[in-house]
Amino acid sequence: MSKALRLSEKWFRFGLWLVAFVFASFLIGLGSSVVANLPKVEQRLTLEDFIDKAQAESVRAEIRRSQESRQSAQDAVDQAKLKLNSARANSATARESFNSWLATRHATQRSEQDAELLEKRQALEELKLLERKAASDVERQQQISLDARQAEARAQRQLHELEQAARAELSQALRGQELRVFVYRLALTLPLLGIAGWLFVKKRQSTWWPFVWGFIYFALVAFFVELVPYLPSYGGYVRSIVGIIITVLVGRYAIIALNRYLEKQKQAEALPDVERRKELSYDTALARLAKKVCPGCERPVDLSNTAIDYCPHCGICLYDHCGQCQQRKSAFARFCHACGAAARAAGE
Repeated sequence: MSKALRLSEKWFRFGLWLVAFVFASFLIGLGSSVVANLPKVEQRLTLEDFIDKAQAESVRAEIRRSQESRQSAQDAVDQAKLKLNSARANSATARESFNSWLATRHATQRSEQDAELLEKRQALEELKLLERKAASDVERQQQISLDARQAEARAQRQLHELEQAARAELSQALRGQELRVFVYRLALTLPLLGIAGWLFVKKRQSTWWPFVWGFIYFALVAFFVELVPYLPSYGGYVRSIVGIIITVLVGRYAIIALNRYLEKQKQAEALPDVERRKELSYDTALARLAKKVCPGCERPVDLSNTAIDYCPHCGICLYDHCGQCQQRKSAFARFCHACGAAARAAGE
């Protein structure tokens, strides 16, 4: 149709389309801000909202006590091991010294050294006692550490069970919250889509069409960007059913519109040639001729063939002759392109 427009009109229409897109962009920005704030209507849920707080706090306190006890016991184990190593080293040194002295005693066979032998053996026994006591301290602290670890593990299991129960409740609550937020989106988007549909049917060719198309684009973006991606799935059933419903509605509208158009075309083709050309607007006729289709039935016509003056499909006159210079011209032209004479009115 752009080939049938005046140059200035083309630029004006381009500017108006630009207005439509700019208008749509601002509406989309406003709508996105509103939709982005919809989740704030609902309280932000966490695991702590559903867990048994008193029991959980008791278990966590037990975990902290067990961890502190385990750490203290581990520190004591480390200290006890150091003492045990020191006692073992002292005992080993004393044993080596005693063995060396004993070897000397056997060599000399001096009886006056028997008292010294008893003394050294007593000292060695005391060191062995200290070594056994250090080993016992290590074992005792290791037992305390083990008890603390086991107590911590039991408390951790209890806390895990509490969190598992709370997590199930949280998941259910989040699904309900997600569904409510989707209903908010639906309540905001569906009226916009309904208004856009009405504007498309009734007002898309009105004087204010840039704002009409801008609102239509905004409604489509709101539907496909702000609503459809957040449609609950439920295993794919909901989205499939919604897709079927939308497809049926759009297909039904398209079928009805097509049948209505075909019926209108049949009625128009049954009218006399003069009346049919009167009903066709000048711009529409020129636009269809530029596409090499019949202005009346919109079927392809070989317009380059100068022998064709009438549409072979519907019979409407495509070319006639100027009443003044007899030059062949378009039947829809208002003036003769050869002499500039005004075209004869239809029926003259």
